[in-house]
Amino acid sequence: MSEIPEKYKNIINPNTLWALVDCNNFYASCEELFRPDLKGKPIVVLSNNDGCIVARSQKAKELGIPMGEPEYKIRSFLKAHNVAVFSSNYALYGDISARVMQITGEICPCEPYSIDEAFCQLEGALSQNSLEIAGLLRERIQKWTGITCSIGIAPSKTLAKLANHLAKKGNGIYMLHPEQDNFDEILKEIPVREIWGIGRKQSEKLMKYSIKTAYDYKNAPEEWIQKNFTIQGLKTLRELHGVSCIGIEFSDTPKSLICSRSFGKRIQSFQELLEAVSSFTVRGAERLRHKNLAASGMCVHIRTSPHAETPYRNTINTSFPYPLNDTKTMLPLVKELLRQIYKEQYFYMKAGIMFYGILPANKVQKNFFSLLREKEEQETEQLMHALDTINKRYGKRTIKFGAEGITNAAWHMKQEHKSPYDPQDFNHLPVAKL
Repeated sequence: MSEIPEKYKNIINPNTLWALVDCNNFYASCEELFRPDLKGKPIVVLSNNDGCIVARSQKAKELGIPMGEPEYKIRSFLKAHNVAVFSSNYALYGDISARVMQITGEICPCEPYSIDEAFCQLEGALSQNSLEIAGLLRERIQKWTGITCSIGIAPSKTLAKLANHLAKKGNGIYMLHPEQDNFDEILKEIPVREIWGIGRKQSEKLMKYSIKTAYDYKNAPEEWIQKNFTIQGLKTLRELHGVSCIGIEFSDTPKSLICSRSFGKRIQSFQELLEAVSSFTVRGAERLRHKNLAASGMCVHIRTSPHAETPYRNTINTSFPYPLNDTKTMLPLVKELLRQIYKEQYFYMKAGIMFYGILPANKVQKNFFSLLREKEEQETEQLMHALDTINKRYGKRTIKFGAEGITNAAWHMKQEHKSPYDPQDFNHLPVAKL
């Protein structure tokens, strides 16, 4: 049995366990939901503008298709092996993710970590109870969404992450605890770069000091870790001992919100660039309103290819007079910001916006000037609500702002393999036949 150092024994909470729920091959699995004929067959999903492979089904992995490989380089290979190729369909993935998170949250406290991962807190759960809860979670997600997942269970988030890797290699559920007989042997097999929170530069630095595995990191001196990797590195060390140092975050208020895309083709005209940035602003404002948030300011960013003969990139920001989620008020500001950084001699490949200073809309502090505009603000709020309701019911961009443009402009993302399925359209539901 692994020996827990005396100084940690009294601060490990035996009644609290963490579970990391991670959907398997998520993007590829979402595409397979609407194409049951592809079940068990190789599937890959491409990045923006159909660039690189960002998701693979299990069969695609078995074919040796590497993650991040540009699609054009292995196009003939994909065709030869009848690999189904899809462009990214973020509306579909986001909807399925929301369903998975809802199911998880109904069973235990849930903190979404990414689109396909969530941490769950199993308070007061004994080992056997935790395994039963994990089994229930896995079964219900599979039954209600069609998505399979792996679940790692441990007394800390960092160990739960490592347990999840082991769960993927086994039967889908794995519990990792410092009191296990083979605990140290397991950590010796895990490269230090696989530890949650250890980045590439940190792992390279650790390797120089012969800290190559999770076991080496766990047994490094606390003082040395804190000196070289700050308090966050010390928390990671203690988490590897089973001490939960990273709590659950129930707040769904992000610090910032970004909408950006690479263009399908390089664009030069100010009007096309304005349409792109305006469209990103509209999408971002919709997301703010959907979560009942408001932003205190925003940035606009544009750039050419970094490989251009004379590359150019620029960012400009402005603070709003008061926190906003009103698209109509934002768009004139966006146009003025873009005008200040646009240079006509360049061909641009990417643009984006970022909202910052985000806070709940119902906590916005009114000032004297906003009170003078109270009636106008109420009318604008009603207009935005009507716009969002119509677009939600009849499909995105049913009603849109003229600043977004009317035609399918060159700046729109290239998506030649996008699945046509909309999870909110009854016409796209699979037909069950007896």
